[in-house]
Amino acid sequence: MDIIDITLIAVGLAMDACAVSMVAAALGYAKGPRAKFRLSFHFGLFQFLMPIIGWSLGSSVVIYTTYVNHWIAFALVVFVGVRMIRSGIHPEAHELRRDPSKGMTMVMLSIATSMDALAIGLSMAMMQVNIWYASAIIGLITATLSLISIRLGTRLGILFGQRIEIIGGGILVAIGFRILLSQMLG
Repeated sequence: MDIIDITLIAVGLAMDACAVSMVAAALGYAKGPRAKFRLSFHFGLFQFLMPIIGWSLGSSVVIYTTYVNHWIAFALVVFVGVRMIRSGIHPEAHELRRDPSKGMTMVMLSIATSMDALAIGLSMAMMQVNIWYASAIIGLITATLSLISIRLGTRLGILFGQRIEIIGGGILVAIGFRILLSQMLG
């Protein structure tokens, strides 16, 4: 997996965090530099950690999956992508009643937006990707795009929240098919 694939995966994974960041900013909760930093930092941190956790789980089973690992990676990446597309088409109510950049709300949002990264880490273990390198890229891109989304959310409201998840999911589905085709074609 090269830098372009990892970057595209990172952008796709960041879309949930971007949508939450944009909504928080659009609703006026991400005011001030501290709230903006907390949102972008925590989203980036959890996106960095979750692939490592998934990779650790996947490394223990990679020996048993040598002949089907590309199918498993394809299924996991496409599953995450389809889930994101579905979430973008049928959004749940984004009701934030208090500052989402503080306390357990921040932790729960960080975990919720990075669960997809856990599955990606599992698939990266099966493809024997350098997880530290990939996770660093995923975390940095997520933090950066979250900060940009906060700025956009402040200016544009929640207009693009659903579309961002759909685009991110589409990117992951395309990467899943690329993984499958590259293994099948050789």
